Amino acid sequence: MAVIVDYDAGNLRSVQRACTEVGLAATISDDPEAIRHADRIIFPGVGAAGSAMKSIRKSGVDVALQHAFRSGVPILGICLGLQISLEFSEEDGQTTLGFLPGKVCRFQLRNRDLKIPHMGWNEVEVQRRHPLLEGIHNGDEFYFVHSFFPEPEIPTTIFASTQYGREFCCAAGLDNFFGTQFHPEKSGRVGLGLLDRFRNWDGQIAE
Repeated sequence: MAVIVDYDAGNLRSVQRACTEVGLAATISDDPEAIRHADRIIFPGVGAAGSAMKSIRKSGVDVALQHAFRSGVPILGICLGLQISLEFSEEDGQTTLGFLPGKVCRFQLRNRDLKIPHMGWNEVEVQRRHPLLEGIHNGDEFYFVHSFFPEPEIPTTIFASTQYGREFCCAAGLDNFFGTQFHPEKSGRVGLGLLDRFRNWDGQIAE
């Protein structure tokens, strides 16, 4: 059974509905034991890094996620779920989970015509092959809602990028963790395709 992590961040039901559509049975839970024993985990969310980290530390979900990551359980982070999987976020000055070396940065855009948050459809450019990105072509569009973006420290952990006033990483991963800044559950056919591939992903990255 897949577990969608509940940590007082929004958007969980839409993720669950998208999972149902691709045949992935997923329950929403904030129980560390359920997360610890899940065969795959989706770590989504819309919200702020500070309140998210406070919630998962209070519940013990942070320890359960660390255990799952070390154990090789496939984990998909979405939006805030990707951001707090890095080491540090400029939002609220938070030390975060540290699955991926790197930090989360605030958009600083010179073009005043570009609004923050970055909201809506945008093209994605695949930088490196990954099983969850198979079938996605450069120029395919995904849905974004965010004011901060991930900046992984190790270039080989960056799998896709997007342009919004500057180029930024929109998909990153290491070992059995993969995260997207965009929302696959809100991205139509291409987004559902990514969730469908996660349904069968064994947590390995084929080179």
